[in-house]
Amino acid sequence: MDPALPDVTQLRALSHPVRMRILGMLRTLGPATASLIARRLGLNSGATSYHLRQLAEHSFVEEAPGMGTQRERWWRAVSQMTSVPEPDDPDDEGRDATDAFHHMVVGQQAQRMQTAAERRGGESQEWRAVTSISDAALAVTARQAREIQGRFEALLREVLEEHGGPPGPVGEGERRFNVVVSTFVDAEEPAWDAEDGG
Repeated sequence: MDPALPDVTQLRALSHPVRMRILGMLRTLGPATASLIARRLGLNSGATSYHLRQLAEHSFVEEAPGMGTQRERWWRAVSQMTSVPEPDDPDDEGRDATDAFHHMVVGQQAQRMQTAAERRGGESQEWRAVTSISDAALAVTARQAREIQGRFEALLREVLEEHGGPPGPVGEGERRFNVVVSTFVDAEEPAWDAEDGG
């Protein structure tokens, strides 16, 4: 399944915390109705119906074929991931939409990682052993940075194709395992000088 590649209008529609949460649940848990989603999120079904219609209007979700009745619609995610490459020459509108989306996703990922870190103490040794944070700070050009980013994203797509079955319940002995690829430019740090006490 190819990733969603939203344009500016679609990106603006997706950049809402409830819509992001709904899309994430459909990608993970499989098809659901507005009522099921509302109960999970503690919202009313009118609100979740509205957000589902917005997601459908912008091609992120669709009605699940062969499911539902005239009174109850089942929805599913159209793709399993969203990719938002930076345009080569974005206008102000495109840059603002991309930045707002990026900021929201980073916030959600940080919250999920913090929750996982807090929960880590109660995990079995088997699962603790595969929970890690690795990072490296490299001095590279923008071209080299793009090559590094591309390699990690290609590996992520490969892993998703190999292990990313359809959304729904996990099998016996399985857990949902999050892989987050994050690349960013670090804050500038001046070189050491004699005033630092060297």
